[in-house]
Amino acid sequence: ALEALKMFEKKDSRVKSAAATNLSFLYYLGNELAQATNYADLAINSDRYNPAALTNKGNTVFANGDYEKAAEFYREALRNDSLCTEALYNLGLACKKLNRIDEALDWFLKLHAILPNSAQVLYQIASIYEIMEDPSQAVEWLLQLISVVPTDPHVLSKLGKLYDIEGDKSQAFHYYCESYRYFPSNIEVIEWLGAYYID
Repeated sequence: ALEALKMFEKKDSRVKSAAATNLSFLYYLGNELAQATNYADLAINSDRYNPAALTNKGNTVFANGDYEKAAEFYREALRNDSLCTEALYNLGLACKKLNRIDEALDWFLKLHAILPNSAQVLYQIASIYEIMEDPSQAVEWLLQLISVVPTDPHVLSKLGKLYDIEGDKSQAFHYYCESYRYFPSNIEVIEWLGAYYID
């Protein structure tokens, strides 16, 4: 893929930008951040309004820990394409890292309107409500999530934990048992179930 895309580098600016965008993404996936950054810069220089290139540049900056700068690139990508789902998702993550929890929630809710069955988005919204110490809202979003991915043991154990916090032992037991059924090696789940039976 890298070799094929490199052949397009010498073409006109729009083709060059598309090729550089894809090269940047491939290098990013390979954890070669320096190369990913170089190709993201090349893509942006070839086409300043390419939302995917701006998102890739934001990703490389995010990976280096500069969440504020990454958020700027994601916002610029959204100014060029308000439905760029990658930029929306990553902007939500950047805001979460910057501890702007309300803003992160707004971005993920906007993305949920576009991708209502995205497991990642549902999980992030539930996670934010958990950070906001609103377990009932977190439970509501996790219940939506298990309707999309019903066999995820991590989500099931998180539901068990939240029901336990709420004081609903029978629901907590149900979800911890389900989690154990799909992943019987989770020590925290085994400990909780053991303590439940002792009680």
